[in-house]
Amino acid sequence: MIRVMSFNVRYGLADDGVNHWHNRKHLALARIRAFGPDLLGLQECRDDEQADFLRAGLEDYHFFGVRRQGPGDTALEMAPLLVRRAAFTLLDRGCFWLSETPETPGSMSWGSAYPRTATWARLAWRRTGGVVVFVKTHIDYEPFAVEGDARGLRNWLDRVDRETPLIVTGDFNTAKDSDVYRMLTGAGGLLDAFRQVRPAGGDEATFHAFGQPEQPTDIDWILVSNHFNVREVLIDRTRRGKLFPSDHYPVATILDRRV
Repeated sequence: MIRVMSFNVRYGLADDGVNHWHNRKHLALARIRAFGPDLLGLQECRDDEQADFLRAGLEDYHFFGVRRQGPGDTALEMAPLLVRRAAFTLLDRGCFWLSETPETPGSMSWGSAYPRTATWARLAWRRTGGVVVFVKTHIDYEPFAVEGDARGLRNWLDRVDRETPLIVTGDFNTAKDSDVYRMLTGAGGLLDAFRQVRPAGGDEATFHAFGQPEQPTDIDWILVSNHFNVREVLIDRTRRGKLFPSDHYPVATILDRRV
């Protein structure tokens, strides 16, 4: 089995009152540890004290993140991926920008509000020796950029050998009734792990703006190739009173390789 989690941890400098990172960071780490992912994709993780805290608390993982760059303090944000050393051997890794010039650090296209990245790792599953490609991203929220970023991601994914199992996690900043969702899951694309277990959908919102009832949307996804059976899915809605681990709930799945 492969345990996979995607979690937007909300950037550490945000003025979130009682839900400031310093107040919720131990709860966020505890929710990661509670599920115990073999593969973990994070969003909005700043390459400062925030990343240092998570690296220290998850020292049994490879941690690979690249600053998205660009102007201002947001340049330090990363969308890192973490790989549990006991589960996988790291074969290769890399990063590209979701733009018309993906190899140019900090590049932006399609009216994007910020530079956006996708990080990837090529892994050998210790259980079988088989190769798995794990991809982690955080797509922009501007309407044209959402579609442009998704096209850039889909173009990269289409170049992965079809025989290679593929797992993609991220904050896609658009709901599952969108053209972007159809672009990534249709026409020979990937499968939505959540919908493999719950085909009718429902109760799959992940963004909640620290419990605001009018806000929930289903923008955090785990997508997989058809090499996997999806055994279980969950959205972790744990909180402590008014304290949340983040303004997004973590989404997770348990996969098994098809024979």
